[in-house]
Amino acid sequence: MSASQWLPALGGGMLVGLSALLLMLFNGRVAGISGILAGALQRGDAWRWLFLLGLGLGSLLAFGLGWASLPTLAGLPAWPWVVLAGLLVGIGTRLGNGCTSGHGICGVGCLSRRSIVATFVFMTTAVLTVFVSRHLL
Repeated sequence: MSASQWLPALGGGMLVGLSALLLMLFNGRVAGISGILAGALQRGDAWRWLFLLGLGLGSLLAFGLGWASLPTLAGLPAWPWVVLAGLLVGIGTRLGNGCTSGHGICGVGCLSRRSIVATFVFMTTAVLTVFVSRHLL
């Protein structure tokens, strides 16, 4: 693996960690995207909307500067499957009391046992899903 493959991922991970740290330091909040989105929709806090706007604008900026590319649309499942998958992810975040960003980035960083277990479950499920879909189906 060449440096051109892993350096952008390292830089992106560092920026995600830095943004989570800054949100915790200056706002006292965990950077869990599902919680931020739910709070924005329920209470309409300006900082939540600005955080979500920054996620989108940051992605567009990275694409515009040539740091990232858009995913190809070939082979995507039909939209009903995408909607169903989104609903299942939403249900999972409610059942797990947080999403992968809240548990995986912030919770593990705070050494929360619950978040460490949740992240282990997320990652194990992801590995098994890829294995089954690529090698058994």
